[in-house]
Amino acid sequence: MAHDERRLQVLRAIVQDFVSTNDPVGSKALAERHDLGVSPATIRNDMAVLEEQGYITQPHTSAGRVPTDKGYRLFVDRLSAVKPLSPAERRAIERFLDGAVDLHDVLGRTVRLLAQLTHQVAVVQYPTLSRSAVRHLEVVQLTGSRLLLVLITDTGRVEQRVVDCPVDVSRDDVSDLRATLNAAFTGARLADAGSKVPDLVETAPEHLRALVAAVSAALVETLVEPGEDRLVIGGTANLARVALDPGSLRPLLEALEEQVVVLKLISEVDSSGAVLVRIGEENAHEALAGASVVSVGYGTGDRALGGLGIVGPTRMDYPGNMAAVRAVARYVGQLLAGS
Repeated sequence: MAHDERRLQVLRAIVQDFVSTNDPVGSKALAERHDLGVSPATIRNDMAVLEEQGYITQPHTSAGRVPTDKGYRLFVDRLSAVKPLSPAERRAIERFLDGAVDLHDVLGRTVRLLAQLTHQVAVVQYPTLSRSAVRHLEVVQLTGSRLLLVLITDTGRVEQRVVDCPVDVSRDDVSDLRATLNAAFTGARLADAGSKVPDLVETAPEHLRALVAAVSAALVETLVEPGEDRLVIGGTANLARVALDPGSLRPLLEALEEQVVVLKLISEVDSSGAVLVRIGEENAHEALAGASVVSVGYGTGDRALGGLGIVGPTRMDYPGNMAAVRAVARYVGQLLAGS
């Protein structure tokens, strides 16, 4: 109905003004700043209905209103479009990320860029090994009977294991082992590669069988039991700019430091490219009850390799931040696809 759409416009105006000023918003200010096409008295009535429905609330010290978590949620759900980044912002993303030399550099640059674009805390998850594929397996001889097994994934992630062999190994055996491993595993997804190990031991050339058996445990450990997922976090100092009360700031900082809670939220992404927004208590963890998390998956093709996003106060520029998170994720995915 028409009045429902008008109240949504009033809510949008309240959100926009409160995000930009951090001051509670009154009906007079709305009438002056926005062309809502109705009188201040009608705006007051609409605000009363919005307050009754739980979309806005009145701080004790002010006659103005501020959005609630429910109000922010309706605002985000009813965005007609996420505002696109300007050509200058897109060029800045490309220039900033193009100079990266390896995966660690890509992710480090990504959090710095996201923090600068959004003025929030930026978070990027390392590509999840189980979603990655084997690009190459390298074998390096450290001593006569000690080898270094190096797994390189298609996302540029590197895992290393030292293997102690029961006997000294010749240079030719190392070369043959390297060729055998790459023939068996190159291109295989890590989630599937572990099941290939038993067959590899049985079908390996006779002179390599003992050697393959020796490295098989390291292979299983590397492929099936990858190291704990990690986050790269940047822009934590941006929280100092926000008017968060100390009671909500401390648990948020602790959650960022411990990473487990934030990692769980950031990793819950899919390959659709949809931007996920969790507002306040939707985060289901009390440390983030006063914060919002905006996240999206990044990856190659239709495969999400990990998540990236921002964490900040519920009073944030949702359209702008959603656009920035999505644009950066797309470019990181392109970089990794071409790496």
